Amino acid sequence: MEKFIKKQPVVVILGHVDHGKTSILRAIKKLPFTGKKPGGVITQEIGAFEVEKEGRKITFLDTPGHEAFSQMRARGAKVADLAVLVVSAIEGPKEQTKEAYLAIKEAKIPFLVAINKMDLPGADAKKVKLELSKMGILVEDLGGEVPAVETSAKTGQGIEEILDLILILAEMKDLKAKIDTNGKGVIIESHLDPKRGPLASLIVEEGTFKIGDIIGTPSTIGKIRGMESEEKKRLEKIFPGQAALVFGFEKIPQVGEIVKVFENLEEARENLKEERRERKIKEPKEGQKVLNLILKADCLGSLEAIEETIEKIPQEKILIRILHAEAGQITEEDIKLAKTSGAFILAFRTKPDKIAKKILEREKIKIFSFGVIYELIEGVRKLAQRILEPEIIRKEIAKVEVLVNFWRAKNRQIVGGRVIEGEVRRQSKIEIWRGEELIGKGRLVNLQKNKKDIEKAKKGEEIGILYEGEGKIKEGDILVFFIEEKRKVEI
Repeated sequence: MEKFIKKQPVVVILGHVDHGKTSILRAIKKLPFTGKKPGGVITQEIGAFEVEKEGRKITFLDTPGHEAFSQMRARGAKVADLAVLVVSAIEGPKEQTKEAYLAIKEAKIPFLVAINKMDLPGADAKKVKLELSKMGILVEDLGGEVPAVETSAKTGQGIEEILDLILILAEMKDLKAKIDTNGKGVIIESHLDPKRGPLASLIVEEGTFKIGDIIGTPSTIGKIRGMESEEKKRLEKIFPGQAALVFGFEKIPQVGEIVKVFENLEEARENLKEERRERKIKEPKEGQKVLNLILKADCLGSLEAIEETIEKIPQEKILIRILHAEAGQITEEDIKLAKTSGAFILAFRTKPDKIAKKILEREKIKIFSFGVIYELIEGVRKLAQRILEPEIIRKEIAKVEVLVNFWRAKNRQIVGGRVIEGEVRRQSKIEIWRGEELIGKGRLVNLQKNKKDIEKAKKGEEIGILYEGEGKIKEGDILVFFIEEKRKVEI
């Protein structure tokens, strides 16, 4: 007979950038827990931490955002049991709020809303709730089933209530997991450590993981040589709902992969699938500009989220090519590739190693460093705009009917005319039109009225024009005056 135990809930916190996801996680960590208080700064190494309230434990995922969460879901990983959707009480729901809500819906998990930043002037929880209802999120106050908490990560308002609601939702869901079976879990973070080799954080779905177990994912295998908690405490065994940093993999496993305990290495190898593929470098279309990038990130979770988001940037005018993407520090090889390919190096929460640092100082090569995915994407857009030539916008400002032809020599001509539309201004460009035919193009060299130089002339005024350019102006021609403005191409 199968044996089940009560599973501690795994919770993911999602929402729009700058609405306070990380601040809420930090505020949760500061609470006076009945169990041992969790560690200080939230770490990217584990990607999760555990708290205990009134004898009941909760595991919080600290993912880079809904992009990474969606990536995990796309690989069939269960990942989280519950979600907290964070919305700013000042700004209300934004585009990423909608995307995060869709990720929660696709995962089919219960969730609650944290209306954050209630300590700031202009906070309006009622307005936020109404805006959420337009998105399809009906909170309890408005007759719906979604719990909503008014919070402030700064003052601590509502933070304990979040935990209480999570425990209530977990109780209602009656979370259980098999215990008398080989361990099965999900890779939530992974990276290459210069000293310890491939490291991966996993969350247990069922069974247990212990030191010495043979483990494998579809992309790599290994033997657990060590496990650590978020506080760097050595663990011998982990249970459903718990997270740990594991070392012993032969290669870096991919984020979102299912990881299992096997009886032996042969079984683990049979589970392997050749999922890793060579990066296909796209070729630009005729006339299309190219932006080459090298991406280095702290872990694969961040890297995959960044790549997925870059793919969504419109690329009709410029092709954004990722020549190399890897978790870990920036190396000498990255710099060489950047020099030979003209690529920009983007670093996300990682730095150059010792050798690379010396080369960068000598070569004076710039690395663009970021700590937030949203800011990195904005950085990519700005780099693309630097490569693209600005659009030339033509703005027609006036028309003049030619009344008399005074003088002509080589490519210059003086004519008199009347302004029939708009306002003639110095520095304008001119087109000569004879009926429907374009005779020539040139520029306004000088503008006069009553034989005196002027800066501009309005409709109805008679003026003298010194024209320079191609074509011969005749009486009755229409001169079209226009200016050209440079405008940055928006990506």
